[in-house]
Amino acid sequence: MNSITALALKQKINSAEDFQLIDVREAFEHDDFNIGGEWIPLNEITLQIERIATDKPVIIYCRKGLRSQIAIQRLQEKCHFTNLFNLIGGTEAWQKQFGVKS
Repeated sequence: MNSITALALKQKINSAEDFQLIDVREAFEHDDFNIGGEWIPLNEITLQIERIATDKPVIIYCRKGLRSQIAIQRLQEKCHFTNLFNLIGGTEAWQKQFGVKS
């Protein structure tokens, strides 16, 4: 499984690289703190495949990195995505390193 660190994601954001960022946490978590990702909860990820880009990197995140791993596994199994990346440590790693939204 491809992965990315919070620092590498921050660099992509700062350099305005073309990628999609998806938050698979619950609504209350997304509303409380997010790093700018589109919200597609884990339980709906395979139902909303049409929202997920196939022509650029897609970085998926959750709070610690486990739910995003599950989302990636489901998408790879169902649709054979090859452009998915898991944010290592999720929003907890992001907040530890940067404290705030991008």
